[in-house]
Amino acid sequence: MFKTFAIAATTFALVVTASGRTSAQAQKDIVDTAVAAGSFKTLAKALTAAGLVDTLKGPGPFTVFAPTDRAFANLPDGTVQLLVQPAQKAKLTSVLTYHVVPGRLTASDLTAAVRKGGGQAELKTVHGETLTVMRAGKGLTVTDAKGGKSRVTIADVRQSNGVIHVVDSVLMP
Repeated sequence: MFKTFAIAATTFALVVTASGRTSAQAQKDIVDTAVAAGSFKTLAKALTAAGLVDTLKGPGPFTVFAPTDRAFANLPDGTVQLLVQPAQKAKLTSVLTYHVVPGRLTASDLTAAVRKGGGQAELKTVHGETLTVMRAGKGLTVTDAKGGKSRVTIADVRQSNGVIHVVDSVLMP
C-alpha cells in the first residue's frame, strides 16, 4: 500500500519497505532512529529540552507522528527557539506529547479505524487531547485541535518500542 521510501544521512541509511521493517530497525528505538535519520534534528533537540528522551527510549509501545526539520521550519520565526528555553519546558512538553499516542498503531491500523469511524478516527494523545486521522487519497492526514492538517509522508517506520509516522507539519494542541 505504501511505496518504498529512503531516508539517508551521512553515516546512516534507513530503508522503509511496505512492511515497514528492516533488521536494523528492529534493534533501534524511536529516539535512536530519529537522531540517526538526520532529518529530525529539531525534534531531537526539542525532546532533549523537554526531558522526554528517556521516556521515548522506554519500552512503550508508542506511535509517534514525527515532524521533520522542514515541518519545524514552517512554524513562525522564533517559535522553536522560544519553546526550547527552560522557562517554556511545560509548553514544549505539551506540544511534543501531543504527537505521541500510546500503543503501536500502523498505517493499516489507522486506516481500519478510519473506516470503522465512518471516514475519520480520533486518537487520544499522551498529552490528553485528540488528533483526528482521515484518509487522503492513498495516504493519511492528521488534524490537530486547532484545525491544522498534517500529511503522513512516510508511514510505518517500525521500532523496537513503537512506530513512527513522519508528518509534514507540527501538530498543535
